[in-house]
Amino acid sequence: MAVVKTLAIRRSLLVNITLPSVRGPAPRVVAGHVSEFLAPARVLVNNQGSDSNGRDAAAMKAGSLRNLISNIASASRQAFSGKARPGHNGDIADMCKRLLQIRAEASAISLAVEIIETYAGLDDDAKLAFFRVLLNEFLPNPEVLGEAIEIYQANPTPDTHMKMVKAADSPRQTLLRAINMAPEGTAAIVAMREDLNRFLPRHPRLLPVDSDMVYLLRLWFNRGFLTLERIDWNTPAAILEKLIAYEVVHEIQGWDDLRRRLEKDRRFFAFFHPALPEEPLVFVEVALMKGLTDKIACVLQQDNPCELSNERPDTAIFYSINNCQPGLKGVSFGDFLIKHVTDKLSAELDHIKTFSTLSPIPGFRTWLDDVLKFTPGELPLAEAERKILAVLSDDGWHEDEGLCAELQPVMLTLCAHYLLNVKKHGEPIDPAARFHLRNGARLERINWLGNPSAKGLQQSAGMLVNYVYEPKKVTENHEAYVNEGQIVASAAVQQLLKARVIAA
Repeated sequence: MAVVKTLAIRRSLLVNITLPSVRGPAPRVVAGHVSEFLAPARVLVNNQGSDSNGRDAAAMKAGSLRNLISNIASASRQAFSGKARPGHNGDIADMCKRLLQIRAEASAISLAVEIIETYAGLDDDAKLAFFRVLLNEFLPNPEVLGEAIEIYQANPTPDTHMKMVKAADSPRQTLLRAINMAPEGTAAIVAMREDLNRFLPRHPRLLPVDSDMVYLLRLWFNRGFLTLERIDWNTPAAILEKLIAYEVVHEIQGWDDLRRRLEKDRRFFAFFHPALPEEPLVFVEVALMKGLTDKIACVLQQDNPCELSNERPDTAIFYSINNCQPGLKGVSFGDFLIKHVTDKLSAELDHIKTFSTLSPIPGFRTWLDDVLKFTPGELPLAEAERKILAVLSDDGWHEDEGLCAELQPVMLTLCAHYLLNVKKHGEPIDPAARFHLRNGARLERINWLGNPSAKGLQQSAGMLVNYVYEPKKVTENHEAYVNEGQIVASAAVQQLLKARVIAA
């Protein structure tokens, strides 16, 4: 009753920001009308716990809202059964245009469902044509917008500014909000953007469509609507299976390996959204260790090292962070995730004093190979050093102790140079470094042959990095990075650069 009452009270509230469907819709704007589910959705988000009971309760609430909207859509479709639906001729572009004109919300929901179903059945050529229609045919009225701009320029007041903004409002965004009315509407839009991302490299003119999608997804998936849940062996099997599939940093080798990553000396957390309750958005795996760890094998081993040595862990090692939804690329969750997991671990385990990553360096080998091949003068290396670097292309080089002894000092210096000095638009070109440094971490240590797997050798010649998150310094480091471009690095890392002269 409380939900129904809240919906009735808030039904007439006009909002410009819409929440995605909670396995069904949330606030919606269609042709000037609003179906407002914001308040109950917030209650759903804020009340979700990290245990199975909290998840079950949240799922029940989400399912209720989803069923409500599904029933509305079903009733509308039945009402039109046996006769042509207004404006529906099977062409998805025409259906989208019609959706923006429908005043009745039940009919709009029904048509939104059909648009989603039609899109799902399109091949790539038809999907590309659909995105081109969105690009070219869902634009503000140029005459109305031009007139509004002229009026504002002649008389710049809050009222004329509001009218100008309204005239510039993107019909594409209005359409996406309307599609989001349908049950599973949010998931459908995320899937659309995943398709769009595949097309963008060859069709960059579609960027305005992507921009509108990203704008709405950032609103719908903002931190206030996310829940942090601890993953354990009681988590539903369907979600555990997805986590196994989504892990790309350090592949999970089946159920036994997953069980090891969920044991008492490990922590596994994921962000969820009420619109996608069975789909993790991003997750992090943490190992509770004694001191900083320099090798991933120590983390992934089957035995509990602290239990074997009878030592109490004092360090949380964030060893794997995975974004799960390609359609949400560019919608950042990882920064929130690390902060909230750090806070959660601090509250639960007061003996954990150090928070560090054991991170890959995904762009290092590509950068080094390109420099050595195309711009060798960028690095003032001796001929003997260039010769030794050539062995990196040989299989098994990392198993030769003599070669490793020659390579290690050169490679550590080159890696320090890469992380500290090689930048694009004022930031490190390495994505992992960019992420952690922007979030306020300190570049603590570069670890030689920390990950000698095939993937580790290909990415970074097996090297890994510890980025340390010191709670009292995170904000200061973040501001120094964002405002001044300053990278906070330990004395040990800085000393690697001083060991040789490397051009910045």
